[in-house]
Amino acid sequence: MARFNQIVVVLHQPENPVNIGAIVRAMKNMGFGYLRLVQPAPFTADDLLRLAHHAEDVIERVEVFTTLDAALTDVHFVVGTAAVNHSDYRSTDDLRSLADELWKRAETGKIALLFGPEADGLDRTALDRCHLLARIPTNPDYAALNLAQAALIVLYELRMAANPVRSTAPSRPQATQGQLERLFLVGEEALHAIDFFKYNPAAVMHTLRQIVYRAELSVDEAALLLAIARQMLRTADERSRPYP
Repeated sequence: MARFNQIVVVLHQPENPVNIGAIVRAMKNMGFGYLRLVQPAPFTADDLLRLAHHAEDVIERVEVFTTLDAALTDVHFVVGTAAVNHSDYRSTDDLRSLADELWKRAETGKIALLFGPEADGLDRTALDRCHLLARIPTNPDYAALNLAQAALIVLYELRMAANPVRSTAPSRPQATQGQLERLFLVGEEALHAIDFFKYNPAAVMHTLRQIVYRAELSVDEAALLLAIARQMLRTADERSRPYP
């Protein structure tokens, strides 16, 4: 059960309490117990229970956040979901292999399964928080899945990956999303300080995010890069001061 508790479902701006309740039910069906909601539509526990009978334990643990970064700060690996291909993000449609990988990762770190609003899916800012995008293979003539359907398929594959548990050696402690966001913030300040940006800073930072996600930094590696960025800021500040 420990690994099941390491996998959290995160709904970013869900628009309908019915879908939230359906996802609670899917989570209870598959044995997952932690749901985080970011800026959800108003709902009550009774709204969720209408769809998720006997899932009071999951509903009691639901957490509500005002920002996506707050919901992801303690997470080590973020998997976003998308109905369409985003060529500039690392992605996969092999859910079975992905589920095996995530189950192994859950031994040593917290995993977030991130789903976007029903109407439009994850926006660009949310996509930038994803280490990897998962696409569910569907009929290309009718690709869009209901939010709860998509969640159930992903959770089912994860449950199958856990039965039986694949043995794996523990990996190194990986940096959390909160640590990476601090690195991106200070890193961008440092690059501004040394006048690195010659064109769109957002495009450069997007590319750097993808590089960092592929590198899967350990806690120590993220701390080292953060220290380098801070030293860059200090050095740039010292050189900008007028000589006495």
